[in-house]
Amino acid sequence: MKIIGLTGGIGMGKTTVAGVFRRHRIPVFDADATVRALQAPAGPAIASIAAAFPGVVTAGVLDRAALRGIILTDPDAKRRLEAIMHRLVRRAEGRFLAAARRRRVKVVVLDIPLLFETGGDARVDLTVTVSAPKSVQITRVRRRGLTPAEINRIIAQQMPDAEKRRRSDVVVLTGLSRGQMVRVVERLIKRYV
Repeated sequence: MKIIGLTGGIGMGKTTVAGVFRRHRIPVFDADATVRALQAPAGPAIASIAAAFPGVVTAGVLDRAALRGIILTDPDAKRRLEAIMHRLVRRAEGRFLAAARRRRVKVVVLDIPLLFETGGDARVDLTVTVSAPKSVQITRVRRRGLTPAEINRIIAQQMPDAEKRRRSDVVVLTGLSRGQMVRVVERLIKRYV
């Protein structure tokens, strides 16, 4: 089974690219969706987050804005959260891969924003970075309701786009032509399926 690692910074278009893989019936493990499920009300990560960050969980519900405010301003807090979440996400990834192997799937995609930062690139056969011009990235992230200051802090904490592109086997550009992006991904799919 071939494992494709899909990555890119916030607002770069990973979800759109992952959608192209899904339309071609290639299973996609979405690390962000897994994090949201783990942090859902009474989710598996809630008790650990509540213990590590007093006041951000009330009645089993995580206040995401409060937690984001803490981790964007305190590097130690970010490391504590990553220590909680990365272990749980890796477990879910392992279950996804095991299920794909049982079904004898030829290709899977691991959509992991922090692929390089967490050493996930060592677990995949091919790395694909999704990239867009910074102005496009910022416009996309603004639609999520984040403030300009929050956006700048998030981007500053991520591996620079140029470094992700440099370390990748394939770069998929978004923000220009959707058709061009789809053609690039479909060529990649044809090579592996």
